[in-house]
Amino acid sequence: MTNQTMASHVLGDWRPEDEAFWSNGGQAVARRNLWISIPALFLAFAVWMVWSAVVVNLPKVGFRYGPDELFWLAALPGLSGATLRIFYSFMVPVFGGRRWTAISTALLLLPAVGIGLAVQDPSTPYFVLLLLALSCGLGGGNFASSMANISHFFPRREKGHALAMNAGLGNLGVSAVQLAVPLVITAGVFGALGGEAQTLPDGSRMWLQNAGFVWVPFVAVSAVTAWFGMNDIASVKASVADQTVIFKRRHTWIMCLLYTGTFGSFIGYSAGLPLLMGYQYPDVNPLHYAFLGPLVGSLARSASGGLSDRIGGGRVTLWVFVTLAAGVCVLLYFLSLGQSQLGFWGFFITFLLLFAATGVGNASTFQMIPVIFRLDRERYYDSREGPPPPADAIRLEAGREAAAVIGFTSAIAAYGAFFIPKSYGSAIALSGGPQAALIGFLLFYVVCIVVTWMEYAGPRAETRC
Repeated sequence: MTNQTMASHVLGDWRPEDEAFWSNGGQAVARRNLWISIPALFLAFAVWMVWSAVVVNLPKVGFRYGPDELFWLAALPGLSGATLRIFYSFMVPVFGGRRWTAISTALLLLPAVGIGLAVQDPSTPYFVLLLLALSCGLGGGNFASSMANISHFFPRREKGHALAMNAGLGNLGVSAVQLAVPLVITAGVFGALGGEAQTLPDGSRMWLQNAGFVWVPFVAVSAVTAWFGMNDIASVKASVADQTVIFKRRHTWIMCLLYTGTFGSFIGYSAGLPLLMGYQYPDVNPLHYAFLGPLVGSLARSASGGLSDRIGGGRVTLWVFVTLAAGVCVLLYFLSLGQSQLGFWGFFITFLLLFAATGVGNASTFQMIPVIFRLDRERYYDSREGPPPPADAIRLEAGREAAAVIGFTSAIAAYGAFFIPKSYGSAIALSGGPQAALIGFLLFYVVCIVVTWMEYAGPRAETRC
Protein backbone atom coordinates (compact mmCIF):
# COMPACT_ATOMS: atom_id res chain seq x y z
CA MET A 1 0.00 0.00 0.00
CA THR A 2 1.50 3.32 -1.06
CA ASN A 3 1.72 6.39 1.13
CA GLN A 4 -0.58 8.16 -1.28
CA THR A 5 -3.27 5.52 -0.82
CA MET A 6 -2.77 5.52 2.93
CA ALA A 7 -3.22 9.28 3.11
CA SER A 8 -6.36 9.35 0.96
CA HIS A 9 -9.85 9.19 2.43
CA VAL A 10 -10.87 6.90 -0.46
CA LEU A 11 -9.09 3.55 -0.74
CA GLY A 12 -8.94 2.76 -4.43
CA ASP A 13 -7.06 -0.50 -3.91
CA TRP A 14 -8.29 -2.64 -1.05
CA ARG A 15 -7.37 -6.37 -0.91
CA PRO A 16 -7.49 -7.59 2.71
CA GLU A 17 -7.36 -11.27 1.66
CA ASP A 18 -3.94 -10.64 0.06
CA GLU A 19 -1.49 -11.39 2.91
CA ALA A 20 1.26 -9.19 1.46
CA PHE A 21 -1.14 -6.28 1.07
CA TRP A 22 -2.52 -6.86 4.56
CA SER A 23 0.86 -6.90 6.27
CA ASN A 24 2.17 -3.94 4.22
CA GLY A 25 -0.18 -1.30 5.62
CA GLY A 26 -3.63 -2.79 5.11
CA GLN A 27 -3.95 -4.08 8.65
CA ALA A 28 -3.03 -0.69 10.12
CA VAL A 29 -5.69 1.08 8.05
CA ALA A 30 -8.34 -1.47 8.99
CA ARG A 31 -7.55 -1.19 12.69
CA ARG A 32 -7.59 2.60 12.58
CA ASN A 33 -11.07 2.54 11.07
CA LEU A 34 -12.18 -0.02 13.64
CA TRP A 35 -10.94 2.03 16.60
CA ILE A 36 -12.68 5.15 15.33
CA SER A 37 -15.87 3.18 14.62
CA ILE A 38 -16.08 1.67 18.11
CA PRO A 39 -16.56 4.92 20.11
CA ALA A 40 -19.00 6.23 17.49
CA LEU A 41 -21.06 3.06 17.87
CA PHE A 42 -20.71 3.23 21.66
CA LEU A 43 -22.30 6.70 21.62
CA ALA A 44 -25.01 5.55 19.22
CA PHE A 45 -26.05 2.80 21.63
CA ALA A 46 -25.90 5.22 24.56
CA VAL A 47 -28.25 7.70 22.87
CA TRP A 48 -30.52 4.88 21.68
CA MET A 49 -30.93 3.47 25.17
CA VAL A 50 -30.79 6.72 27.19
CA TRP A 51 -34.58 6.78 27.22
CA SER A 52 -34.67 3.54 29.25
CA ALA A 53 -32.85 5.39 32.06
CA VAL A 54 -34.83 8.62 31.64
CA VAL A 55 -38.26 6.94 31.71
CA VAL A 56 -37.62 5.40 35.11
CA ASN A 57 -37.08 8.89 36.55
CA LEU A 58 -39.92 10.77 34.83
CA PRO A 59 -42.48 10.18 37.63
CA LYS A 60 -39.96 11.46 40.20
CA VAL A 61 -39.74 14.89 38.52
CA GLY A 62 -43.49 15.38 38.08
CA PHE A 63 -44.46 13.54 34.88
CA ARG A 64 -47.63 11.61 35.79
CA TYR A 65 -47.89 8.52 33.60
CA GLY A 66 -49.11 4.98 34.25
CA PRO A 67 -47.08 1.77 33.68
CA ASP A 68 -48.39 1.19 30.15
CA GLU A 69 -47.54 4.77 29.07
CA LEU A 70 -44.04 4.39 30.51
CA PHE A 71 -43.50 1.05 28.77
CA TRP A 72 -44.57 2.71 25.50
CA LEU A 73 -41.93 5.39 26.01
CA ALA A 74 -39.31 2.72 26.76
CA ALA A 75 -40.28 0.70 23.70
CA LEU A 76 -40.52 3.38 20.99
CA PRO A 77 -36.75 3.93 20.53
CA GLY A 78 -36.58 0.25 19.63
CA LEU A 79 -39.31 0.62 17.04
CA SER A 80 -37.74 3.62 15.31
CA GLY A 81 -34.18 2.30 15.67
CA ALA A 82 -35.08 -1.00 14.03
CA THR A 83 -36.91 0.73 11.19
CA LEU A 84 -34.04 3.11 10.55
CA ARG A 85 -31.62 0.18 10.46
CA ILE A 86 -33.42 -1.13 7.38
CA PHE A 87 -32.41 2.03 5.53
CA TYR A 88 -29.02 2.44 7.21
CA SER A 89 -27.99 -1.08 6.20
CA PHE A 90 -27.74 0.06 2.56
CA MET A 91 -26.10 3.46 3.13
CA VAL A 92 -22.39 2.57 3.26
CA PRO A 93 -22.10 1.48 -0.40
CA VAL A 94 -24.08 4.58 -1.44
CA PHE A 95 -22.36 7.29 0.65
CA GLY A 96 -19.15 5.61 1.82
CA GLY A 97 -18.35 4.37 5.31
CA ARG A 98 -16.44 7.47 6.42
CA ARG A 99 -19.06 9.96 5.30
CA TRP A 100 -22.00 7.99 6.63
CA THR A 101 -20.36 7.32 10.01
CA ALA A 102 -19.69 11.05 10.46
CA ILE A 103 -23.18 12.11 9.34
CA SER A 104 -25.09 9.48 11.32
CA THR A 105 -23.04 10.22 14.45
CA ALA A 106 -23.70 13.97 14.17
CA LEU A 107 -27.45 13.28 13.96
CA LEU A 108 -27.31 11.95 17.53
CA LEU A 109 -27.14 15.56 18.69
CA LEU A 110 -30.86 15.95 17.93
CA PRO A 111 -32.21 13.53 20.60
CA ALA A 112 -29.42 14.38 23.07
CA VAL A 113 -30.24 18.09 23.05
CA GLY A 114 -34.01 17.51 22.73
CA ILE A 115 -34.16 15.30 25.82
CA GLY A 116 -32.15 17.81 27.82
CA LEU A 117 -34.62 20.56 27.00
CA ALA A 118 -37.90 18.63 27.31
CA VAL A 119 -37.47 16.88 30.66
CA GLN A 120 -36.95 20.17 32.49
CA ASP A 121 -40.67 20.95 32.29
CA PRO A 122 -43.27 18.41 33.58
CA SER A 123 -45.91 20.16 31.47
CA THR A 124 -44.18 19.01 28.28
CA PRO A 125 -46.92 17.24 26.27
CA TYR A 126 -46.84 13.46 26.10
CA PHE A 127 -46.68 13.52 22.29
CA VAL A 128 -43.42 15.52 22.50
CA LEU A 129 -41.92 12.82 24.71
CA LEU A 130 -43.14 10.22 22.21
CA LEU A 131 -41.35 12.08 19.41
CA LEU A 132 -38.18 12.31 21.47
CA ALA A 133 -38.37 8.60 22.20
CA LEU A 134 -38.68 7.95 18.47
CA SER A 135 -35.73 10.26 17.74
CA CYS A 136 -33.50 8.15 19.98
CA GLY A 137 -33.83 5.52 17.25
CA LEU A 138 -31.26 7.50 15.28
CA GLY A 139 -28.71 5.82 17.55
CA GLY A 140 -30.20 2.41 16.90
CA GLY A 141 -29.88 2.82 13.14
CA ASN A 142 -26.13 3.34 13.31
CA PHE A 143 -25.38 -0.28 14.19
CA ALA A 144 -26.44 -1.58 10.78
CA SER A 145 -24.20 0.76 8.82
CA SER A 146 -21.30 0.46 11.26
CA MET A 147 -21.17 -3.33 11.12
CA ALA A 148 -21.62 -3.42 7.35
CA ASN A 149 -18.78 -0.92 6.99
CA ILE A 150 -16.30 -2.70 9.25
CA SER A 151 -16.99 -6.06 7.59
CA HIS A 152 -15.36 -4.73 4.39
CA PHE A 153 -12.06 -3.85 6.08
CA PHE A 154 -10.98 -7.25 7.41
CA PRO A 155 -10.06 -10.59 5.82
CA ARG A 156 -12.32 -13.57 6.35
CA ARG A 157 -10.03 -15.10 8.98
CA GLU A 158 -10.38 -11.98 11.18
CA LYS A 159 -13.95 -10.88 10.43
CA GLY A 160 -15.49 -12.65 13.39
CA HIS A 161 -13.12 -11.04 15.85
CA ALA A 162 -13.32 -7.57 14.27
CA LEU A 163 -17.12 -7.57 14.14
CA ALA A 164 -17.31 -8.85 17.71
CA MET A 165 -15.00 -6.05 18.89
CA ASN A 166 -16.95 -3.37 17.04
CA ALA A 167 -20.31 -4.63 18.22
CA GLY A 168 -19.31 -5.77 21.70
CA LEU A 169 -17.47 -2.60 22.71
CA GLY A 170 -20.14 -0.54 20.97
CA ASN A 171 -22.83 -2.39 22.93
CA LEU A 172 -21.14 -1.16 26.11
CA GLY A 173 -22.94 2.12 25.43
CA VAL A 174 -26.11 0.43 26.70
CA SER A 175 -24.52 -0.41 30.03
CA ALA A 176 -22.73 2.94 30.21
CA VAL A 177 -25.93 4.93 29.86
CA GLN A 178 -27.64 3.00 32.65
CA LEU A 179 -24.58 3.45 34.84
CA ALA A 180 -23.75 7.08 33.95
CA VAL A 181 -27.23 8.60 33.97
CA PRO A 182 -27.88 7.99 37.71
CA LEU A 183 -24.57 9.72 38.41
CA VAL A 184 -24.78 12.77 36.13
CA ILE A 185 -28.35 13.63 37.11
CA THR A 186 -27.34 14.16 40.72
CA ALA A 187 -25.27 17.32 40.09
CA GLY A 188 -25.42 20.47 37.99
CA VAL A 189 -22.36 19.50 35.97
CA PHE A 190 -23.11 22.06 33.23
CA GLY A 191 -23.73 24.99 35.56
CA ALA A 192 -26.13 27.66 34.35
CA LEU A 193 -25.99 26.27 30.80
CA GLY A 194 -27.58 23.02 31.99
CA GLY A 195 -30.72 24.55 33.47
CA GLU A 196 -32.27 24.47 36.93
CA ALA A 197 -32.58 21.39 39.11
CA GLN A 198 -35.88 19.59 39.72
CA THR A 199 -36.89 19.17 43.37
CA LEU A 200 -38.06 15.65 44.27
CA PRO A 201 -40.80 14.82 46.81
CA ASP A 202 -38.18 13.89 49.43
CA GLY A 203 -36.53 17.31 49.09
CA SER A 204 -33.49 16.14 47.10
CA ARG A 205 -32.61 17.64 43.74
CA MET A 206 -32.15 16.10 40.29
CA TRP A 207 -30.85 17.42 36.96
CA LEU A 208 -32.60 14.91 34.69
CA GLN A 209 -31.68 17.03 31.64
CA ASN A 210 -28.06 15.94 32.09
CA ALA A 211 -29.10 12.49 30.83
CA GLY A 212 -29.25 14.04 27.36
CA PHE A 213 -26.74 16.89 27.60
CA VAL A 214 -23.87 14.71 28.86
CA TRP A 215 -23.49 13.02 25.45
CA VAL A 216 -23.35 16.21 23.35
CA PRO A 217 -19.59 16.99 23.52
CA PHE A 218 -18.62 13.35 22.98
CA VAL A 219 -20.89 13.01 19.96
CA ALA A 220 -19.48 16.17 18.40
CA VAL A 221 -15.87 15.00 18.82
CA SER A 222 -16.67 11.51 17.50
CA ALA A 223 -18.37 12.87 14.37
CA VAL A 224 -15.41 15.12 13.55
CA THR A 225 -12.94 12.27 14.18
CA ALA A 226 -14.85 9.96 11.84
CA TRP A 227 -14.92 12.58 9.09
CA PHE A 228 -11.17 13.21 9.18
CA GLY A 229 -9.87 9.83 10.35
CA MET A 230 -11.82 7.10 8.58
CA ASN A 231 -11.77 5.83 4.98
CA ASP A 232 -14.20 5.01 2.21
CA ILE A 233 -13.52 1.89 0.11
CA ALA A 234 -14.08 2.47 -3.59
CA SER A 235 -14.78 -1.19 -4.42
CA VAL A 236 -17.85 -1.40 -2.17
CA LYS A 237 -19.73 1.29 -4.03
CA ALA A 238 -23.16 0.06 -5.04
CA SER A 239 -26.68 1.36 -5.41
CA VAL A 240 -29.51 0.28 -3.17
CA ALA A 241 -30.96 -1.65 -6.11
CA ASP A 242 -27.72 -3.64 -6.48
CA GLN A 243 -27.94 -4.71 -2.84
CA THR A 244 -31.57 -5.84 -2.87
CA VAL A 245 -30.50 -9.19 -4.30
CA ILE A 246 -30.12 -10.33 -0.67
CA PHE A 247 -33.90 -10.50 -0.36
CA LYS A 248 -33.84 -13.45 -2.78
CA ARG A 249 -31.44 -15.44 -0.60
CA ARG A 250 -33.15 -17.83 1.82
CA HIS A 251 -30.25 -17.55 4.26
CA THR A 252 -31.00 -13.84 4.65
CA TRP A 253 -34.34 -14.64 6.23
CA ILE A 254 -33.04 -17.53 8.32
CA MET A 255 -30.31 -15.33 9.79
CA CYS A 256 -32.88 -12.60 10.49
CA LEU A 257 -34.71 -15.12 12.67
CA LEU A 258 -31.57 -16.25 14.50
CA TYR A 259 -30.15 -12.78 15.05
CA THR A 260 -33.52 -11.65 16.38
CA GLY A 261 -33.15 -14.43 18.94
CA THR A 262 -29.70 -13.19 20.02
CA PHE A 263 -29.40 -9.45 19.49
CA GLY A 264 -33.16 -8.88 19.65
CA SER A 265 -33.09 -10.47 23.09
CA PHE A 266 -30.04 -8.47 24.18
CA ILE A 267 -31.40 -5.08 23.22
CA GLY A 268 -34.96 -5.88 24.29
CA TYR A 269 -33.87 -7.09 27.71
CA SER A 270 -31.67 -3.98 28.02
CA ALA A 271 -34.55 -1.64 27.22
CA GLY A 272 -37.10 -3.40 29.41
CA LEU A 273 -35.14 -4.57 32.44
CA PRO A 274 -35.13 -1.30 34.44
CA LEU A 275 -38.91 -0.92 34.27
CA LEU A 276 -39.56 -4.64 34.76
CA MET A 277 -37.28 -4.82 37.80
CA GLY A 278 -38.89 -1.70 39.27
CA TYR A 279 -42.36 -3.18 38.76
CA GLN A 280 -41.56 -6.62 40.16
CA TYR A 281 -39.45 -5.38 43.08
CA PRO A 282 -40.63 -1.88 44.05
CA ASP A 283 -38.24 -1.67 47.02
CA VAL A 284 -35.23 -1.96 44.68
CA ASN A 285 -33.68 0.90 42.70
CA PRO A 286 -33.42 -0.76 39.26
CA LEU A 287 -30.69 1.55 37.98
CA HIS A 288 -28.37 0.25 40.70
CA TYR A 289 -28.46 -3.17 39.04
CA ALA A 290 -29.83 -3.00 35.49
CA PHE A 291 -26.62 -1.69 33.88
CA LEU A 292 -24.83 -4.94 34.77
CA GLY A 293 -26.96 -6.94 32.32
CA PRO A 294 -25.91 -5.15 29.12
CA LEU A 295 -22.37 -4.86 30.51
CA VAL A 296 -22.13 -8.65 30.82
CA GLY A 297 -23.68 -9.13 27.37
CA SER A 298 -21.35 -6.64 25.71
CA LEU A 299 -18.22 -8.10 27.26
CA ALA A 300 -19.35 -11.61 26.34
CA ARG A 301 -19.76 -10.50 22.74
CA SER A 302 -16.32 -8.89 22.61
CA ALA A 303 -14.59 -11.87 24.21
CA SER A 304 -16.28 -14.65 22.24
CA GLY A 305 -15.74 -13.55 18.63
CA GLY A 306 -12.71 -15.79 18.23
CA LEU A 307 -14.59 -18.77 19.70
CA SER A 308 -16.85 -19.00 16.66
CA ASP A 309 -13.86 -18.56 14.32
CA ARG A 310 -12.29 -21.62 15.95
CA ILE A 311 -15.15 -24.08 16.47
CA GLY A 312 -17.88 -22.79 14.15
CA GLY A 313 -20.59 -20.20 14.56
CA GLY A 314 -23.41 -22.70 13.99
CA ARG A 315 -22.39 -24.88 16.93
CA VAL A 316 -21.96 -21.91 19.24
CA THR A 317 -25.32 -20.45 18.22
CA LEU A 318 -27.08 -23.75 18.88
CA TRP A 319 -25.85 -23.87 22.47
CA VAL A 320 -26.69 -20.21 22.95
CA PHE A 321 -30.35 -20.88 22.20
CA VAL A 322 -30.36 -23.93 24.47
CA THR A 323 -29.00 -21.71 27.25
CA LEU A 324 -31.58 -18.97 26.57
CA ALA A 325 -34.46 -21.45 26.67
CA ALA A 326 -33.22 -22.99 29.92
CA GLY A 327 -32.64 -19.52 31.39
CA VAL A 328 -36.22 -18.42 30.75
CA CYS A 329 -37.49 -21.55 32.52
CA VAL A 330 -35.34 -20.72 35.54
CA LEU A 331 -36.52 -17.09 35.43
CA LEU A 332 -40.16 -18.19 35.54
CA TYR A 333 -39.39 -20.19 38.67
CA PHE A 334 -37.84 -17.25 40.51
CA LEU A 335 -40.70 -14.96 39.50
CA SER A 336 -43.05 -17.44 41.19
CA LEU A 337 -41.27 -16.70 44.51
CA GLY A 338 -42.67 -13.17 44.60
CA GLN A 339 -40.79 -10.27 46.19
CA SER A 340 -38.62 -12.38 48.49
CA GLN A 341 -34.85 -11.90 48.67
CA LEU A 342 -34.32 -15.28 47.00
CA GLY A 343 -36.78 -14.33 44.30
CA PHE A 344 -35.02 -11.04 43.52
CA TRP A 345 -31.47 -12.41 43.49
CA GLY A 346 -32.52 -15.43 41.45
CA PHE A 347 -34.29 -13.10 39.00
CA PHE A 348 -31.26 -10.81 38.72
CA ILE A 349 -28.60 -13.54 38.39
CA THR A 350 -30.68 -15.40 35.82
CA PHE A 351 -30.97 -12.23 33.77
CA LEU A 352 -27.18 -11.87 33.87
CA LEU A 353 -26.94 -15.41 32.46
CA LEU A 354 -29.42 -14.50 29.71
CA PHE A 355 -27.42 -11.39 28.83
CA ALA A 356 -24.17 -13.38 28.67
CA ALA A 357 -25.77 -15.91 26.33
CA THR A 358 -27.12 -13.20 24.05
CA GLY A 359 -23.65 -11.61 23.88
CA VAL A 360 -22.04 -14.87 22.78
CA GLY A 361 -24.87 -15.42 20.29
CA ASN A 362 -24.53 -11.92 18.87
CA ALA A 363 -20.91 -12.69 17.98
CA SER A 364 -21.56 -16.19 16.66
CA THR A 365 -24.43 -15.26 14.37
CA PHE A 366 -22.47 -12.43 12.78
CA GLN A 367 -19.49 -14.73 12.33
CA MET A 368 -21.77 -17.14 10.49
CA ILE A 369 -23.06 -14.69 7.87
CA PRO A 370 -19.84 -14.16 5.83
CA VAL A 371 -19.12 -17.90 5.93
CA ILE A 372 -22.66 -18.83 4.85
CA PHE A 373 -22.71 -16.44 1.91
CA ARG A 374 -19.25 -17.44 0.72
CA LEU A 375 -20.29 -21.10 0.73
CA ASP A 376 -23.59 -20.21 -0.93
CA ARG A 377 -21.95 -18.30 -3.79
CA GLU A 378 -19.30 -20.99 -4.30
CA ARG A 379 -21.99 -23.69 -4.37
CA TYR A 380 -24.04 -21.66 -6.86
CA TYR A 381 -21.20 -21.20 -9.35
CA ASP A 382 -20.07 -24.83 -9.00
CA SER A 383 -23.57 -25.97 -9.96
CA ARG A 384 -23.68 -23.88 -13.15
CA GLU A 385 -22.41 -25.01 -16.52
CA GLY A 386 -19.23 -23.41 -17.77
CA PRO A 387 -16.24 -22.03 -15.91
CA PRO A 388 -16.93 -20.11 -12.71
CA PRO A 389 -15.82 -16.49 -12.27
CA PRO A 390 -12.38 -15.85 -10.74
CA ALA A 391 -12.13 -16.62 -7.03
CA ASP A 392 -11.56 -12.94 -6.21
CA ALA A 393 -14.78 -11.98 -8.00
CA ILE A 394 -16.75 -14.61 -6.07
CA ARG A 395 -15.27 -13.40 -2.78
CA LEU A 396 -16.14 -9.79 -3.63
CA GLU A 397 -19.73 -10.70 -4.51
CA ALA A 398 -20.13 -12.83 -1.37
CA GLY A 399 -18.58 -10.11 0.78
CA ARG A 400 -20.88 -7.43 -0.62
CA GLU A 401 -23.95 -9.59 0.00
CA ALA A 402 -22.78 -10.59 3.48
CA ALA A 403 -22.24 -6.95 4.45
CA ALA A 404 -25.76 -6.02 3.32
CA VAL A 405 -27.20 -9.03 5.16
CA ILE A 406 -25.34 -8.08 8.35
CA GLY A 407 -26.98 -4.67 8.20
CA PHE A 408 -30.42 -5.96 7.31
CA THR A 409 -30.51 -8.72 9.92
CA SER A 410 -29.47 -6.19 12.55
CA ALA A 411 -32.42 -4.05 11.47
CA ILE A 412 -34.94 -6.85 11.88
CA ALA A 413 -33.42 -7.99 15.18
CA ALA A 414 -33.54 -4.48 16.62
CA TYR A 415 -37.34 -4.70 16.78
CA GLY A 416 -36.66 -6.72 19.92
CA ALA A 417 -36.04 -3.38 21.64
CA PHE A 418 -39.70 -2.57 20.96
CA PHE A 419 -41.43 -5.94 21.29
CA ILE A 420 -39.83 -7.14 24.52
CA PRO A 421 -40.65 -4.06 26.65
CA LYS A 422 -44.08 -3.83 25.02
CA SER A 423 -44.68 -7.53 25.67
CA TYR A 424 -43.91 -6.98 29.34
CA GLY A 425 -46.32 -4.07 29.47
CA SER A 426 -49.10 -5.97 27.69
CA ALA A 427 -48.64 -9.10 29.81
CA ILE A 428 -48.71 -7.06 33.02
CA ALA A 429 -51.82 -5.19 31.87
CA LEU A 430 -53.65 -8.42 31.00
CA SER A 431 -52.52 -10.79 33.76
CA GLY A 432 -50.70 -8.73 36.38
CA GLY A 433 -47.26 -10.21 35.61
CA PRO A 434 -44.72 -10.73 32.79
CA GLN A 435 -44.93 -14.54 32.75
CA ALA A 436 -47.01 -14.74 29.55
CA ALA A 437 -44.41 -12.68 27.68
CA LEU A 438 -41.58 -14.90 28.92
CA ILE A 439 -43.41 -18.06 27.84
CA GLY A 440 -43.67 -16.52 24.36
CA PHE A 441 -39.90 -15.88 24.37
CA LEU A 442 -39.30 -19.50 25.42
CA LEU A 443 -41.31 -20.86 22.48
CA PHE A 444 -39.38 -18.59 20.12
CA TYR A 445 -36.04 -19.92 21.41
CA VAL A 446 -37.21 -23.49 20.82
CA VAL A 447 -37.95 -22.60 17.18
CA CYS A 448 -34.44 -21.11 16.89
CA ILE A 449 -32.89 -24.30 18.30
CA VAL A 450 -34.62 -26.42 15.67
CA VAL A 451 -33.74 -24.09 12.78
CA THR A 452 -30.07 -23.79 13.80
CA TRP A 453 -29.74 -27.57 14.09
CA MET A 454 -31.36 -28.25 10.74
CA GLU A 455 -29.62 -25.52 8.73
CA TYR A 456 -26.16 -24.98 10.24
CA ALA A 457 -25.18 -27.27 13.12
CA GLY A 458 -26.69 -30.74 12.62
CA PRO A 459 -24.92 -33.58 10.77
CA ARG A 460 -27.34 -33.28 7.82
CA ALA A 461 -27.18 -29.50 7.55
CA GLU A 462 -26.32 -28.41 4.00
CA THR A 463 -24.40 -25.32 5.17
CA ARG A 464 -22.52 -26.40 8.27
CA CYS A 465 -20.52 -23.57 9.71
